Amino acid sequence: MRAYKQTLTLAAVAVLAGNISRAENWPQWRGPSFNGSTTEKKSPTRWTRTEGLAWTTPMPGTSGATPAVWNDHVFVTSTDEATKTCVAMALDRKTGRELWRVKGADAASKDDKSTFANPSPVTDGRHVWYFFGTGDLLCLDFKGKEVWKRNIQKDYGQFAFLWTFSTSPVLYDGRLYMQVLQRDKVVSGRGRKDGPNESYLLAFEPATGKELWRVTRLADAKEESLETFNTPTPHKGEGRNELLVAGGDCISGHDLKTGKELWRWGTWNPTRIGHWRLVPSPVAGDGIVLACAPKDAPIYAVKLGGTGELPNSSLAWQSYVQNSDNAAPSLNNRDISSDVPTPLFYEGRFYVLNGRKKLLISFDKTGKVFWSGQLPSKSDFETSPTASGGKIYAINHRGDVFVVQAGGDQFKLLHTVSMADPDENLIRPCVVPSHGQLFIRTGKNLYCVNGTE
Repeated sequence: MRAYKQTLTLAAVAVLAGNISRAENWPQWRGPSFNGSTTEKKSPTRWTRTEGLAWTTPMPGTSGATPAVWNDHVFVTSTDEATKTCVAMALDRKTGRELWRVKGADAASKDDKSTFANPSPVTDGRHVWYFFGTGDLLCLDFKGKEVWKRNIQKDYGQFAFLWTFSTSPVLYDGRLYMQVLQRDKVVSGRGRKDGPNESYLLAFEPATGKELWRVTRLADAKEESLETFNTPTPHKGEGRNELLVAGGDCISGHDLKTGKELWRWGTWNPTRIGHWRLVPSPVAGDGIVLACAPKDAPIYAVKLGGTGELPNSSLAWQSYVQNSDNAAPSLNNRDISSDVPTPLFYEGRFYVLNGRKKLLISFDKTGKVFWSGQLPSKSDFETSPTASGGKIYAINHRGDVFVVQAGGDQFKLLHTVSMADPDENLIRPCVVPSHGQLFIRTGKNLYCVNGTE
């Protein structure tokens, strides 16, 4: 009898270990692989705002930041409406109970369209890093104790942005990376008056905040087209590791150890239009990286592995011909465009969410389109799609979540659910799939979804 019990125990341990191995953390904005997806095989398909939830936790204010999840911790960046500040928070993943709250910045916003709490946190399982549009960069341990803090504006000069600056810190291979791609001149009184307003890339020692390198990134863009509100993307492949950076009317790859530029392609803006600020981050997969030109302009697929200034022959394809000066091949599909959402790469396919047209498009590395589906949304999308368990998740400005089946030859909408109050708008955090659950941030609440199926 004792031997039988022991066998049962070992079997249970094996099953538990298998379940744990399939669970995956979501350590930063675009997930564990920097492409918006996880390898988990199960994730919720259906739920309501009251059914299939593990918990609901009220938020102290609005934010565009996507939560980070590590085992039993959920990390959240938020404004605090009561104190008019920005805060770094941690919740218990199992219960939603607030574990701690730390002030990260002394201000919450400078206009009514955005906040200083839009950048997403990043964690390595021991520490968590928060960045705010005020320039404050903060490292905390898992108990909420400050490890170090510095202010990027104080260290490198005032930001030169017309809009509220937002980029998320990225952790990869023992370094914390950031970018500040900004105007070269003072705008609306903002920017350095004691020296040049340079765009630059940064690498810090995560444990101490010590600068490892700072590299100026030059660009030929003009005025607002120099402003970039995305996040750099680390990529491993094509015989090297590199940091992919899109902004200033071009895309470039940089050495992770030194910041040195390895290659560059551009431009999607040959006439140098001056109001083409950039929001989507680059996403890589199957030997190419996508650069999304703004304002309904094309998406460009650049072949990875090149060096130096790349010619147009380095493009695998572009979604449509914009002008006669660009001789790259065309898909003749003007729907494949993204002004704000960053594309998703999942199980060998790219997915582009055209936020203005409410279209989700599936295609492979060659540009072959498998399907295009209309999402029944009454408002725009500015969040980026995520994927897990064979499903794609997208949330619009009003907090309506759409679940779409990944892969296949046809668009298939599986579920639609509203997660916000009627008065909520401009919802921007991505849906986070992690540990078999979904974490959905609206303006007022953070929901943890188990699902009803």
